[in-house]
Amino acid sequence: MHFVNAKTILSAKPCGMNIYRGCSHGCIYCDSRSRCYQFTHTFEDIEVKQNAPELLADALRKKRRRCMIGTGSMCDPYIPAEKELCLMRRCLEVIDRYDFGAALLTKSDLLLRDIDILERINRKTKAVIQMTLTTADDNLCRLVEPGVCPTSRRFEVLCECKKVGIPTVVWVSPLLPFINDTKENVDGILDYCIRAGVKAILCFGIGLTLREGNREYFYAALDRLGTQHSQFANLKERYIRTFGNNYMVASQNENQLMAHISQVCKKNKIMLGGESIFKWIEEFPEDSLQPGLF
Repeated sequence: MHFVNAKTILSAKPCGMNIYRGCSHGCIYCDSRSRCYQFTHTFEDIEVKQNAPELLADALRKKRRRCMIGTGSMCDPYIPAEKELCLMRRCLEVIDRYDFGAALLTKSDLLLRDIDILERINRKTKAVIQMTLTTADDNLCRLVEPGVCPTSRRFEVLCECKKVGIPTVVWVSPLLPFINDTKENVDGILDYCIRAGVKAILCFGIGLTLREGNREYFYAALDRLGTQHSQFANLKERYIRTFGNNYMVASQNENQLMAHISQVCKKNKIMLGGESIFKWIEEFPEDSLQPGLF
């Protein structure tokens, strides 16, 4: 881990930030490792933007219109180091102070530490919690996402959000061919979503993306797991035979599983899609505060 003083913190549209650049969760499929993102340091040597709260406060003071502030699309804001550094919490305090909205994407239960601020933001404007669920079985989850809390714990986080009225979105992605692209796994994830009362599910197909950088890490992980767990034996070779150097790696079960997800979501009145859900997440409730308060 190394610390830097960043020059800026917010992207233009949508307004997003990354307090940390890199991650220690160790998910075997992580697209953020791809070389196209031009990391100049080892992915596990996390770059910490130690002046993020100050930069955010300065940026929000200058904004003429309030909006949703997103984080987590590139690197999880709740890496284990956040427990001591508290940079995400301080940024949420800034968002709360200036009456903006917050949209977070994470796999971590550390989010519950900040549920008080998120609830306050949601009462005034809008907060949206997005949680990634890929593997209903906790034992398998610990193999493919070894540095983060298991799916059953993430379900508990979603339930806590529901209790305080914060809407939630679940990313059912990625589902790895020959590993967790099964109806049994999908049904387990959907059951969690139904019981947690999620508002929406984001699923961009059944499969994953592999490109230079994350492909090599993924294959090395399959080799390592293959020496310890029979279910992963020779999986790297099977991927190479089946997909070659494809960027989009689609499951042979994609059509059936996507149809099944759509049917279950419709039955349980859960939004399913892509652009429509992103649009809803990014929409800021302009009438959420009385005139003159901003």
